Amino acid sequence: MKKKIILFILLVIQIYISYQNWLVEGKIWSSLEYKFATAFSVLLIVLLLLLLFKKSIFLKFKENALYAKMFKEFNKGYGGKIAVVMLALIFYAAFMAPFIAPYSPTKIDYSNMTYSAPSLEHWFGTDDFGRDMFSRVLYGARIALGVGFSAVLVNASLGVSLGLLAGYYGGKADMIIMRLVEIWNSIPFILLALAIISALGTGIFNIIIAVGITGLINFSRLTRSIVFQIKEKEYVTSAKALGASDLRILYNHILPNSISSLIVLGTLRIGISILVVAGLSFLGLGIQPPTAAWGTMLNRGQEYLIQAPWMSIFPGLAIIITVLSFNLLGDALRDALDPRQLD
Repeated sequence: MKKKIILFILLVIQIYISYQNWLVEGKIWSSLEYKFATAFSVLLIVLLLLLLFKKSIFLKFKENALYAKMFKEFNKGYGGKIAVVMLALIFYAAFMAPFIAPYSPTKIDYSNMTYSAPSLEHWFGTDDFGRDMFSRVLYGARIALGVGFSAVLVNASLGVSLGLLAGYYGGKADMIIMRLVEIWNSIPFILLALAIISALGTGIFNIIIAVGITGLINFSRLTRSIVFQIKEKEYVTSAKALGASDLRILYNHILPNSISSLIVLGTLRIGISILVVAGLSFLGLGIQPPTAAWGTMLNRGQEYLIQAPWMSIFPGLAIIITVLSFNLLGDALRDALDPRQLD
C-alpha cells in the first residue's frame, strides 16, 4: 500500500510538471532538448501508470527462476539500492533539466554580474556571471552522462571486438592483437588526449573519441579470458560442426554468454569516464564554456574558492555522487550476475 501511495505521488508530481511546461509555458516540442524532455516525461508517466494499474506485467520477471535469483542477490546489500535511487535521480535531472531548471544555464545576469550565496531564489547560489548554479549543475548531468555512456560504448565496441578475435583465434593473432593493445595502453592518457584534441579540436564529439579509444586493455583482456573459457564448450563445437561461420559463432554464441561480465565492467567504466571527462574539462581540454559541464564549473570555481566556495562544492559533489553511484551499482551487479550465485 505504501508503494502505491509513493507511486501515485510521483505520478501526480510528474503530471503537474508536464502540465506546467507543456500547456502553461509551451515547452513541448520547440527544440531538441524539449523533445527529449517531453519523450522522457511521457515514458515516465506511462511507466508509473503501469506500475500502479498493471503491475502484473513486471511480475513475470519474478516468476523466472534466474531473474528471481539475480534480484535476490542484488537486494542483499544496501549499496545497490542506494545506487539505483541516486542514479534514478541523476538520470531524471539530466533528461528533465529543461523542464525543472528554474533558469537558463548560460544566461548572464547583467544586472548582477557577481557571485551570490545560496538562497531561496538560487538554491546553489550563482557564479561570477550571475548564472544560477542549480540550473548549471542540472544541465551538467546531461553532459556527464551523455559523454560518459558514449565514451564507454566506443571503448567497449573496440575492446570487446579485439578481445573476441584474440581469444577465439589464439596463437599469433592473440599475441599480435594483445601486444598492440598493451603498447597503445602504455601511452599516458593525458598525452594521448592532448594529441587527439590538438588534432581534432575541442568539442563533445572529440572528447568522446579521446576518452573512448583509451583504456582498451580492460575490455580486451576480460573478453579474451572469457572467450578462452567458452570456445571449448559443447554448443560452440556444435555450431562449428553445423558449418556456422566464425563471425556468427563469435556474435551469436560467445558474446551473449560474456555479456554479464561486460555489463559489470561497463558500469564501472562509466564512472571512470565521467571522472576523466571532468578532469579534462577542468584542465581546459574538454567541454568549453559557456556550456554547463561539471569540470568546467570546477575550473571556474577554483578562482573563487575562498570568496564563493559553493561554485566548487556543488559541481564537485555532483561528480562524487555520480561516480560513487556507478561504482556501487557495478559492485552490486557483480554479485548479482556472478554465475556461481546463479547455479
